[in-house]
Amino acid sequence: MLLAVMQAHAHVLDVEANLSTIDSAARKAVHAGADVLLTPELFVVGYAPRRLGRDLDPASLPDLHGRMRQIAAQHGIALVYSLPAVDPSGWRITSTFVDDRGAEVASYVKVHLFGPEEKAVFTPGTEAPTVFEYHGLRLGMAICFDVEFPETVRAAAGRGVELLLVPTALGHGYESVSTQLVPTRSMEGQLFIAYANHAASRDDAALAGTSVITDPWGDTLTVAGEGEQLLLADIDPAAVSRARQEINYGTERREDLYRRWGV
Repeated sequence: MLLAVMQAHAHVLDVEANLSTIDSAARKAVHAGADVLLTPELFVVGYAPRRLGRDLDPASLPDLHGRMRQIAAQHGIALVYSLPAVDPSGWRITSTFVDDRGAEVASYVKVHLFGPEEKAVFTPGTEAPTVFEYHGLRLGMAICFDVEFPETVRAAAGRGVELLLVPTALGHGYESVSTQLVPTRSMEGQLFIAYANHAASRDDAALAGTSVITDPWGDTLTVAGEGEQLLLADIDPAAVSRARQEINYGTERREDLYRRWGV
């Protein structure tokens, strides 16, 4: 599978501009031969939690999901995109996977909210990373801060995930998440991780760029700078098998001891 990761500028609450950016990235990704395009956290509406909680009309959300399905179907590429959702518990941060015909395959609710702004607006989810099959690969989804917790990636790896898709909105000063932590999570979980961030600084948030795709040995396949960029990487499930056959961290875990240690 050829994976594309979009890094671009989002304009807060200018959904037409943001949809146009995603449409253009989808066109470029298809031209490059990509099967899946991953986009950043809340890119469709822009990343600004307090403004979204104050000014975004929840009634607009079904149409935005429909527009994303149209982009996927028009270009014939699967899309991962992130939008707010509203349920009886409050506002959530979600990601959705739609296939190359625009049909929804899976969705996920962010579990670990980052910082006071997100916590003031959104309610965290409670479910493990979503796991599903697509084009012969076992895929999983998490969002941003989720991947910084080893338990998140361990849960995905334990369910057989080979590629973890992570929309993010990583801020300036935290670039080590892309350069050090994400590769480490890939090595720990022995899986690919795709981490799609916004291009640097725009509107209300100082974001860092540095989107990255890492492999099951913890090597960085490709990493972006601060500006707009489309990353591409081949995701080979055989690489996951080789890594887990060489040293399988999952089967070598000593859960009985860890419980005694209070871990």
